[in-house]
Amino acid sequence: MQQAPFDDEVTGGAARDAGGWLGSLPVAVVATSADGRIVRWEQAAHDLLGYSPPEVLGRHIADLLHPGVDRSLGRSLWEAAVAGRGVMGTVTAWHSAGRPMELEIWACPVPARQRGGTTVLVFAAEAGAAQRIRGSSAVWDGLFSRSPVGIAVLDTQLRFLRVNPALEAMNGLPQAAHVGRRLVEILPDVNAAEMESAMRRVLASGEPVRDAHRHGRTPADPDHDHVWSGSYVRLEDGDGRPLGIAATLIDITAQEEARLEAEAGRRHLALVNEANSKIGTTLDLERTAQELADVAVPDLADAVTVDVLEALSTDGEPGPGLMGGAALRRLGKAPLTGSPVTAVLAPLGRTMTFPTHAPYTQVLTDRQPFVIAELDEAAVAPAARHSSAPAEVLRLGVHSFLMTPLLARGVVLGVATFYRTRPVGPFTGDEVALAGELAARAAVCVDNARLYHREHDTAAVLQRSMLPQHISPPPGIEVAHRYLPASDVNEVGGDWYDVTPLDDGRAALVIGDVMGHGTAAAAVMGRLSASVRALARLDLAPEDLLLQLEAALADLAEPMLATFLYVVVDPATGRCRITRAGHPPPVAVTPDGTVRLLDVPPGLPLGVGGSRFTTTDVTLPPGSLLVLYTDGLVEARGSDIDERLAELTHLLAQPVPSLPALCDTLISHLVPTSADDDIALLIARITGTGP
Repeated sequence: MQQAPFDDEVTGGAARDAGGWLGSLPVAVVATSADGRIVRWEQAAHDLLGYSPPEVLGRHIADLLHPGVDRSLGRSLWEAAVAGRGVMGTVTAWHSAGRPMELEIWACPVPARQRGGTTVLVFAAEAGAAQRIRGSSAVWDGLFSRSPVGIAVLDTQLRFLRVNPALEAMNGLPQAAHVGRRLVEILPDVNAAEMESAMRRVLASGEPVRDAHRHGRTPADPDHDHVWSGSYVRLEDGDGRPLGIAATLIDITAQEEARLEAEAGRRHLALVNEANSKIGTTLDLERTAQELADVAVPDLADAVTVDVLEALSTDGEPGPGLMGGAALRRLGKAPLTGSPVTAVLAPLGRTMTFPTHAPYTQVLTDRQPFVIAELDEAAVAPAARHSSAPAEVLRLGVHSFLMTPLLARGVVLGVATFYRTRPVGPFTGDEVALAGELAARAAVCVDNARLYHREHDTAAVLQRSMLPQHISPPPGIEVAHRYLPASDVNEVGGDWYDVTPLDDGRAALVIGDVMGHGTAAAAVMGRLSASVRALARLDLAPEDLLLQLEAALADLAEPMLATFLYVVVDPATGRCRITRAGHPPPVAVTPDGTVRLLDVPPGLPLGVGGSRFTTTDVTLPPGSLLVLYTDGLVEARGSDIDERLAELTHLLAQPVPSLPALCDTLISHLVPTSADDDIALLIARITGTGP
């Protein structure tokens, strides 16, 4: 008997839906006519009871019951189903293998639109398996309804089929608002497209996704951003075909905020450490300002400018108050190139003047940060009266703005300005504090540079004023001399030289070096140089003169040391009496080109105390050179002193046109770059024409 045609759109579709929802439970789907005769026998029914379609089609469905049961009961159930009342129950069927089988059945009438009348659709499943599924379903239903975790079931088109109360609360929408709709339709203010993309990958691959973050706002809390952790698992039928997605969601906003706070703290600490190592590497105003700007980009801001008071950048002093406005010079800017924001800001080196009520002046006056968390046209309107730059940076995408003063030791020195363009939110309170820390670090370095330059200039003026302004050697002696201060990175020292005429046509050649730097060293140098001139004119023996100088150092409030070389030259005889106190040895160059370091006892530096100085007599032929110098000429970091002295003697062996040219040759060859220490050089030629 052939399987009868029937309305497959109705019964076949219902069978597929039922099979899908029941998942892995084998379900037999049978269709009968109104009188109970079987008109459709699906493969699942064949698998369940063992009968092929030709064996059952046209027979009454009650014939498949156990022979020992009352079949009139089956017929009455069928009559109830045909009458429009769906029936459920347990029956004992007879398997084709000749054994009983307990089945759970559900029968309901389905209108047959093609032929008219009624078709009864019967779903049957093995009772034990159905009971196990029902037990699992009860557990699932309990978990679904009571779980604090948001749970949703979606079909293969990612439309909601069911959500639990926890997810309703998270989304702020009832289940009815979810069912049949997609996430992008009901929650437009979260990253729904990204989540759906992840779910499609799960449907395609079967690989679950864990900890996919959903972020944004929902109707449950429309004024605040939240973060949720989601996981997606593919639901499958018994043959492994996808049925949909099971999604779980947990609100991790608090944990994420704690994580971000900890991460911000780590970034904060790292940036402060970087600032400590990179800001203030020199005592240079421009370099320090640029270092602050470079450190802050891009970790804190997308563009930074650093401006110091104009008076500070010119004479090293903050200048008068700010009652009439502020004049600032731009010394730092980052990034220097490639940023449209910095391209419209004033260039490095430009001086800008701001009136009393301008934000720049207010920051300097109030000594407090000035923050515009959300920059807009209304916020820039007051500043736009003084400059077109505020409106221009707004047009270029600056959305948050911060200014903080440069304060050190109670002195206001300038202002640092931070601009943010990336979509990372406005400057927070912690970031304002961080900017203040960076600015404070830079301000201390700027103030150190200010104080250093002030003392350096004072020491340089003092030192130069105490060096001999005009040297007049006696007949028979020609001299040339040079003084080279240390580079700007190092402080002024206490080097000096002098030539003092004595009785009988002799002369005292003097060179010394007060150990230390700055104003104190320069002042002691001046004191010693004056003492030497006075004592030399008394014609004291050289060793006695050095003892008097040591006594002068002992009178100082703070102990100081000095190296010293004293040479009394008689040009008529070429006799030189040399006394040395810890100073580099002099060099003699005879007319035949012989160069030698004179063997003179080194002695101890002045100020050590308890020393006995000795004098060495050396006679040089007419035309000889005597070269005196301080250690800045021959000492260099990373170089051996003996090698440097050998280089000095090698240079002195070369012919030179004049004594000034020889001075220049020695300095240019031995100190080709900035000197680490002051250099004093005195060269005397003994002509032999003295009285």
